[in-house]
Amino acid sequence: MRYNFCVILEKQKRVDMYISTLFEDFSRSYVQKLIDWGKVQVNGKTCKKNIKIAHKDELSIEVIRESYDIKPENIPLDIVYEDRDMMIINKNAGINVHPVPGEWWNSATLVNAILYHCSEELPCISGQERPGIVHRLDKDTSGLIMIAKNDITMRRLSDILKERKIEKYYIAIVYGKLKQTDIEIESYIGRDKNDRKKMTVDDPVNPKIACTKAHVIDYMDNKYTILRVKLETGRTHQIRVHLASIWFPILGDSVYGNKKANTEAKTLYQLKRQALHAYSLEFELYGNTKRFEWPLKSDMMRMIGDIPLNPLTKEEIKQRGEAEF
Repeated sequence: MRYNFCVILEKQKRVDMYISTLFEDFSRSYVQKLIDWGKVQVNGKTCKKNIKIAHKDELSIEVIRESYDIKPENIPLDIVYEDRDMMIINKNAGINVHPVPGEWWNSATLVNAILYHCSEELPCISGQERPGIVHRLDKDTSGLIMIAKNDITMRRLSDILKERKIEKYYIAIVYGKLKQTDIEIESYIGRDKNDRKKMTVDDPVNPKIACTKAHVIDYMDNKYTILRVKLETGRTHQIRVHLASIWFPILGDSVYGNKKANTEAKTLYQLKRQALHAYSLEFELYGNTKRFEWPLKSDMMRMIGDIPLNPLTKEEIKQRGEAEF
């Protein structure tokens, strides 16, 4: 696949750094390989990795997916649901969903575990390194993730994901006492031009609109807020970036969080990762409505204790015609 861009930059930047910022899945080493293979052109000419590009330069990139020898590995899976078309897995925190192009590792990921569980060949939509993966969760986010087991289901789930017809809800514990019961955050999100591993709402590279809604469930110790979060869009690090942008970062988030609060939570609650759990998925597939909800992992549950988690607001319960719970 070939991509063509008109460069937008305030000042000159190395071409490999610029490309690795544009593509969230490409490490800088992988981009440098593409350049070495002659797959990157600037203003119609094949370039070297150390050249600098400027505003309004024309950039052309031919993406070649690296061949991965991903081996099945006997890693336990918490399977919530499975049929001939798909699986719903409750992912543990601390495990990557798939290998990353250009990185040295291709082991101990969710993909390795899925390949061991499923003997048949799984479909891909984003290269050989992601068999069955429809959407992703960050390494240190736990919760529900969809896996497609055939090409037809992969295409269908990918389509309804793009059409925003999959409702995804999360439970998050944030630092600070959020007084508004309901909030909506809408902004552009893109790569941080100074740190390609981070996303930002402040003058981002290759920005895309993102919308996050949150409802306050309860408070902890008069200084933490438990939120039910709904993703209206699906940008990289979206919930983490949006909540941090309004000064209510997710507790335990090592990238966007409050270091002092994180240290305190680690001491008091033994929280060793960001307090974010994908607890609910709802969508229609082949004419049937599917809804999955799954409890928090033990580390977040230990923090919340006896506080009841009422995922739906009273208005939503009334609309669904369900009894309040």
